[in-house]
Amino acid sequence: MFPEYRELITSLKTTDLHFTRLFDQHNELDQKIQNMEDGIEMATPVEIDTLKREKLQLKDELYVILKKAESV
Repeated sequence: MFPEYRELITSLKTTDLHFTRLFDQHNELDQKIQNMEDGIEMATPVEIDTLKREKLQLKDELYVILKKAESV
């Protein structure tokens, strides 16, 4: 996710607890969705879609933080 911001992400993960929390939530959702799609965890298509929407919202929030930090 956001390879062009790899260094900034590393920096923010050590200095911004809110960013770190969002980043970790995004990764946890990503893994959960993958497990559901692979049949490791049971879920309906609606549940998977809901989680994908949550993940996308987190990604949007992370992007806003990255853009703001980039301009500082």
